[in-house]
Amino acid sequence: MRRSSKKDDFIIENIFEEGNIIDDKKIIELYFERNEQAIKETDIKYGKLCHKIAYNILNNLQDSEECVNDTYLGVWNKIPPTRPDNFKAYISKIVRSISIDKFRKQKAKKRSADMVMALDELADILPDERYAPSRNDEEIGKSISIFLNKQKEVVRRVFHLKYFYFESNIAIAERCGFTERKVTHMLAHTRAQLKEYLIKEEIYL
Repeated sequence: MRRSSKKDDFIIENIFEEGNIIDDKKIIELYFERNEQAIKETDIKYGKLCHKIAYNILNNLQDSEECVNDTYLGVWNKIPPTRPDNFKAYISKIVRSISIDKFRKQKAKKRSADMVMALDELADILPDERYAPSRNDEEIGKSISIFLNKQKEVVRRVFHLKYFYFESNIAIAERCGFTERKVTHMLAHTRAQLKEYLIKEEIYL
């Protein structure tokens, strides 16, 4: 079981320069006006982020490009009536979900080892839908968000990079200035604590 495609919105650092890029609220207003400039502005501001998320999952440029295009179409169809409070988190969640769906459907020979490992690690601590069918993804996602908000910022950042953006442990170590061993230990410790928390909250069965 791999539920990680529907976890609550996770927000990490801005990974690109914004320069004169317009405000998110203005982009959202363009969607409400049904102005196609909205998609162009979305691509200018969040194109790099969307491609990064998709590529980390699919490890294929063409497939990633398709998922990003599908993301823009999805946003266009959802806004309006949806008016997201955090557009960056909103679009990140959409491209991530679309990319994971494509990954699963492919049953491909070439899969991202980092993603497979991350999903397997999460599967070990999330409730099995066979025994906890009443626990939906939104409920689980909220519980994970509550748990993470109680952790130190660096712990949250490492967790987000690993399980939301599917960064390798080595990449996370370089980004955070840690050793790979420290990142591995932090993730294992956080997963163990998360599992205990889910058990306490009667989410894990």
